[in-house]
Amino acid sequence: MAVDLQSLSEATSGAVGALLSTTILYPLDTCKTKYQAEVKAHGQQKYRNLSDVLWEAISTRQIVSLYQGLGTKNLQSFIAQFVYFYGYSCFKKLYLERSGFNSIGTKANLILAAAAGACTAIVTQPLDTASSRMQTSAFGKSKGLWQTLTAGTWSEAFDGLGISLLLTTNPAIQYTVFDQLKQRHLKRNQNITEKGSSPEALSALSAFMLGAISKSIATFLTYPAIRCKVMIQAADTNDDEAKKAPQKSHKTVHGVLYAIWKREGVPGFFKGLQAQILKTVLSSALLLMIKEKIAAGTWVLILAARKYLLLTGSRLKSAQKP
Repeated sequence: MAVDLQSLSEATSGAVGALLSTTILYPLDTCKTKYQAEVKAHGQQKYRNLSDVLWEAISTRQIVSLYQGLGTKNLQSFIAQFVYFYGYSCFKKLYLERSGFNSIGTKANLILAAAAGACTAIVTQPLDTASSRMQTSAFGKSKGLWQTLTAGTWSEAFDGLGISLLLTTNPAIQYTVFDQLKQRHLKRNQNITEKGSSPEALSALSAFMLGAISKSIATFLTYPAIRCKVMIQAADTNDDEAKKAPQKSHKTVHGVLYAIWKREGVPGFFKGLQAQILKTVLSSALLLMIKEKIAAGTWVLILAARKYLLLTGSRLKSAQKP
């Protein structure tokens, strides 16, 4: 089966974009995750706002710990984005070939994006769970990837998979909105530029703004599920009630929903929403901006590599002939 070079180019540029954006924003991601994972107990909470997490790291001289789990998160982000963009690109190409249409409608785009997201969630769930546990561990006490994965049963490595599959609607909404906004933006620019000089790609600023808008919409619509997922994957707390209660009650959707409702009420389902939007909007906007800018270069490199491999193969065959 021939390799789809266009899909490979999309996947590679998306994965590189994810790697860079994750590294740049990782300290913010760690603060956000620790803040989201905490549930108010006995009317008290350790972190009243996002800055309290940062201050704890500074006051305890554990600034470096804001990067705990960065390697695992980068590995997860790279694989996740590669699988997602490759699957999404392949699904779109297959849909257009089978349907005979020239473009993809919004509903079809959502379904294709969700399918690609589901494949991504299944492949990367253990890494996602491990990175969340590393981030929510006490500063300076995070374990390595292998220790984190082997600390419990193999099934626990897939904690939160159900919600992860549900949250495939998040990137589905995000990239569908982004693609639609991108098409409208380029079409509008095409109408105001001279014939034959219309832009083929978004500018860095346009990609950043469209990425921010699309991710904001997706995050707002799916946030309660996002917080539940973080709490399910979080490292074990030191809360006395959590120790007395059966462990599984805090590792299921029902257990987490009950804990939030009992201790924080309805507002608890949206605790950390601003931090989530800030982090994910910046991350996704950077990812899409980087992806748009390196996509052309990635395509050229892949074509050059393909040409080199074909030429080398041809020479080897010629040399083997008597």
